[in-house]
Amino acid sequence: MTTIRRGTAITALLASIALVLAACSSDPAPQNESPSRASSSTESEAPNTEPVTLTWWNNAVAGDNGENDLGDYWEEVAQDYMAANPNVTIDISQIQNEDLQRTRIPTALQSGDAPDLFQQWGGGEMAAQAEAGYLMDLTESNAEDIARLGGAVAPWQSAGQTYGLPFQFGVEGVWYRKSLFEQAGITDEPTTMAELDADVQKLKDAGLVPIAVGAGDKWPAAHWWYNFALRSCSKEALDAGTNDFDFSDACWVDAGDQLQALIGTDPYQPQFTSTVAQTGATSSAGLVATGQAAMELMGHWNVFVYEGFTDGSDEAIQALHDDLGWFPMPATDDGAGDPTAALGGGDGFSCYVDAPPECADFLSYIVSDDVQTGFAEAVGGLPVAPAAASAVTNPALVELAEVAGNAGYVQLWLDTAFGPNVGGAMNDGIVAMFAGQGSSQDIVDAMTAAAATS
Repeated sequence: MTTIRRGTAITALLASIALVLAACSSDPAPQNESPSRASSSTESEAPNTEPVTLTWWNNAVAGDNGENDLGDYWEEVAQDYMAANPNVTIDISQIQNEDLQRTRIPTALQSGDAPDLFQQWGGGEMAAQAEAGYLMDLTESNAEDIARLGGAVAPWQSAGQTYGLPFQFGVEGVWYRKSLFEQAGITDEPTTMAELDADVQKLKDAGLVPIAVGAGDKWPAAHWWYNFALRSCSKEALDAGTNDFDFSDACWVDAGDQLQALIGTDPYQPQFTSTVAQTGATSSAGLVATGQAAMELMGHWNVFVYEGFTDGSDEAIQALHDDLGWFPMPATDDGAGDPTAALGGGDGFSCYVDAPPECADFLSYIVSDDVQTGFAEAVGGLPVAPAAASAVTNPALVELAEVAGNAGYVQLWLDTAFGPNVGGAMNDGIVAMFAGQGSSQDIVDAMTAAAATS
């Protein structure tokens, strides 16, 4: 692993966030900095003193060991805010990610009985929610936060307005177990697909599962195709797809051809089409965390998912960190894409349109410099507040941040960027290819057909 300066890498990551595709935002976030509205729990400015209950849905669920650092931290943040604002009661629900994103939130919004504050991934999915009138416009109420966080807010903006705020942002790559690489005789991280294919064969020859994938949840499998599209397509072609749903460039079909070639090497675990991503020891994350698979393509958050499969002791977590490596998606032989571009995204929160004004105030507190610094220290996450950058200490995340900081640009996850209709059709088509039931052209045709009805 390359040794780098922590502060420099994270600062570079924060700078790279501003390069997320402009399609995520009609108007860029203001770049000037201003003080946090709620830099500590004693400085919060709740709008009134009438009794208010805020419901808060987030995806900070515990791992198999019951440890839940992020859930515990959000509870602490809520308690601190309530102590400073005695009229406010915050009712937290922690819901598993896939259930929250794909089922619970859409159903709650459509029923008109949504939580006041809920997890938000931005991009096209958020834009669709805003267009439907489900989200509170935070442009004026949280103007100081928007200015302080700068370009990091772009994926949470639509048509010049801001409908959510992020608390972390990062890019994805391949997580791997060093000990399994060593067992298979692999001495260097692969930098090209040819090298990855060779390493897959070495791992198979050693009787090991090369790559775990949670295709049962669709999006983890789809991310392989996203990365091939990033390598095949120029930024202009990606912009055309994101802005206009124009998938006429041959690069979109080429992405499927490259994925088909990878699938043909038989790199994945048995029953990968029914494997989930994060729940249970047989999930793709569980297979890597317990040493039953060597690699997994996944985002910055997965180091914390892996920790959830240890016994939670400092010794076990340290042992995991010592054996856990990360490298960016390997380069392809050709393609019009920027070889330094990266896929990325983040986590944030939105307020329901009918939520009380305290929701916007509490969200301001969540993204304040003090809470963001505590998030990095207590959970090890990648905060978006520049003032919290120096609090990141996890070596793998520092390395990941260096890659992000040197990226030509960061492309938002394609399903998030395209929105639920086109993104859902795309993911379905990709998973069909994983199951041996679809072609490269079928994926593009499904996306085009979905775009025609959007």
